[in-house]
Amino acid sequence: MGFVLLILGVALWWAAHLFKRVMPAQRAAMGNAGKGAVALALVAAILLMIFGYRMTDFIYVWAPPSFMIHINNLLVLIAIYMMSPAGKKGHLLNKLRHPMLGGFKLWAFAHLLVNGDLASIILFGGLLAWAVVEVIVINKSEPDWTPGEPGTYGKDAMFFVASIVLLGVIGYFHGLVGPSPFPS
Repeated sequence: MGFVLLILGVALWWAAHLFKRVMPAQRAAMGNAGKGAVALALVAAILLMIFGYRMTDFIYVWAPPSFMIHINNLLVLIAIYMMSPAGKKGHLLNKLRHPMLGGFKLWAFAHLLVNGDLASIILFGGLLAWAVVEVIVINKSEPDWTPGEPGTYGKDAMFFVASIVLLGVIGYFHGLVGPSPFPS
């Protein structure tokens, strides 16, 4: 049952995010109510993924080497920075069209590096595939894009320091509900 919920959660995540791009007329016809419907679908998707992931039996696929935890943490730190406002307000990410989706892809990939069970591969692989498809769909539906005015390196530094703090906070709570992401 866990695998079914997990797959349904990932599929609902895909559907809710791609709805606006794949069926723009239907989404537009919903007006502001569509925002609420999409938000509810995303909450349901997250809950299905959490419960499905936690309910699945551990099915070993591969054993990640122990040093991968360090690579994972570095990649997650970079992912948090990419998902911060640095893409719009900083200088370093200014020329990236999709820094948040890039950060999301990096986060999912990092989690694939340290989790060698089937449920993790379905969850993080499915989310990574979604982010790749999302970028492709956005770029096809909106081909013209020009970066805004670049921000400052000072903002980049501020967002990077905030990302380090946020990594610590996320890591702490991650350890409370699951495995600690920090080596002991």
